[in-house]
Amino acid sequence: MDAAHLEWPFFAQRHRELAAALDAWANEHLHAAHGDVDAQCRALVKQLGQAGWLRHAVAGTAHGGAADVIDTRAICLLRETLAWHHGLADFVFAMQGLGSGAISLHGTPAQRERYLPRVARGEAIAAFALSEPNAGSDVAAMACSAVEAGDGYLLNGEKTWISNGGIADFYVLFARTGEGDEPGVARRGSRGISAFIVDADAPGLTIAERIDVIAPHPLARLRFSDCKVTKAQLLGVPGQGFKIAMQTLDIFRTSVAAAALGFARRALHEGLQRATSRSMFGQRLADFQLSQAKLAQMATSVDSAALLTYRAAWQRDQGRNVTREAAMAKMAATEGAQQVIDAALQMFGGEGVRSGQMVESLYREIRALRIYEGATEVQQLIIGREMLKGVA
Repeated sequence: MDAAHLEWPFFAQRHRELAAALDAWANEHLHAAHGDVDAQCRALVKQLGQAGWLRHAVAGTAHGGAADVIDTRAICLLRETLAWHHGLADFVFAMQGLGSGAISLHGTPAQRERYLPRVARGEAIAAFALSEPNAGSDVAAMACSAVEAGDGYLLNGEKTWISNGGIADFYVLFARTGEGDEPGVARRGSRGISAFIVDADAPGLTIAERIDVIAPHPLARLRFSDCKVTKAQLLGVPGQGFKIAMQTLDIFRTSVAAAALGFARRALHEGLQRATSRSMFGQRLADFQLSQAKLAQMATSVDSAALLTYRAAWQRDQGRNVTREAAMAKMAATEGAQQVIDAALQMFGGEGVRSGQMVESLYREIRALRIYEGATEVQQLIIGREMLKGVA
């Protein structure tokens, strides 16, 4: 994997060493995926945990984390490197972090001790359950409810498009508890949403549907029918679930850009190899000016996305607000990666759409990144809103 960008001033020496170590490990241990996706994911969680990589997705050295605060640049470098080598390995790493992120941020000492060490060791699979059939980008439309009942809550409703759904050991779930609602007035906005930790074997939790997608990942629709959780499973303060969800996404949204960057870098690598080895009309494909122009566009897109991604990651590690910067990075990296991968596939001609080709796999992998954790259109709204804040 090309590591020239690691010389940029965004990184400390520990980041360069981390990326190089993972690249070497991935070359030896990560290979083309075959067989059942659920089994692959379970194996990759265990593999990444035993090798120590999942420690970086968890906060708190006392709970198995690599540091007391999650290092955004480290998360991004790890996702970029994993995406370059193995799309499913990137997915596994990301979901371990996203699924446990709210516990890292707001968990009680008992909650952190119970869940985080197992996540870091790869002994428990985490999931983040936010989206619903009618509440994706519009989180405020959430209908899944949590009603106090004795020493706990009863959960009712559905969640969908849940990554690791069906194989997770626990879910960080967001449900409406109604704090601040006025009698006789319709539910409004993001008020009254709370966060809970729900173990996969909780009575009343069922897997309503397994969802197949173009890049095979474990996804499911969850159904909660009087699913009982204790008050000890409440995360943070009642009614603050929306804030917890946004804080968790804020950590990992920039890393989505990094994953897209890894896919784009691999596509550029594959395209360059193809262009310099494919004979056409008595010369190499790379000798045509059209090919050179396309490669130039691809390389420029990759570097532009990398600069935006690691600017956002660096700023967040300095404790700055990165709402606008993270949105710019995700939008530019995911949209740019789609174009880079499409261009690389075009260079392969018919071979590019053959099942099993790396560029064919990348083509399927990238599409979802333009949607999840905030679709491109949502990122545009965020950027525009942030810009207008500064206008008198």
